[in-house]
Amino acid sequence: MTGQSHHTDAQQYLPGMGKHWLLPLYDPFSRLAGVGRIHGQLMDRANLRSGQRILEIGCGTGNLLTALGRRVPDIDALGIDPDPAALRRARRKAARHGLPIRYEQAFAGALPLPDDSVDRVLSAFMLHHLDDDERARALREVRRVLRRGGELHLLDIDGTPSGRRGGKAHRIARVAASLPERVLAALGDAGLTGVASNGGGKAWFGRFACYRAEAP
Repeated sequence: MTGQSHHTDAQQYLPGMGKHWLLPLYDPFSRLAGVGRIHGQLMDRANLRSGQRILEIGCGTGNLLTALGRRVPDIDALGIDPDPAALRRARRKAARHGLPIRYEQAFAGALPLPDDSVDRVLSAFMLHHLDDDERARALREVRRVLRRGGELHLLDIDGTPSGRRGGKAHRIARVAASLPERVLAALGDAGLTGVASNGGGKAWFGRFACYRAEAP
């Protein structure tokens, strides 16, 4: 779940923990926050099967695809992220578990895949890192690489205001952009169909929402 904001190759990205020196805390934080359980919900909803080609956007240190590879044998999985340090950790995890998962440095707005080549696109806690233009480009790229009937399954923070603190947070543009109605509209604007909310829940760091869409 690395977004865009630190400079590399004339583009910027936001490291997973906000600062590069905090990367060693990424996995401990994820465990404490129960992100593995949330990833499990995403995988349950994605109807994943052996033989499918899977892409994760903003894979960070590879926690989701590692769990997926251990759950579903014989998948063709690729994770992309702009952060090379996070990708090194992801590759070590794959090797440690004997999983043939590939990882590549890339941005969500320029996916290194041909048209109509992927059965499932997954993304977890990445979308809110992107501004409106970046998000639009990323979702158009998802539409481009998905095969007909292929599905996008994503989860992200739920920007719905809740109480006094929620109202303050909602004034932050990228939190406001995570309102479910805005996410659903962005999915539709990218040319995806069957756009729908797909559950969600609450973690100690706040609420999250799940969404699905497919390529027509």
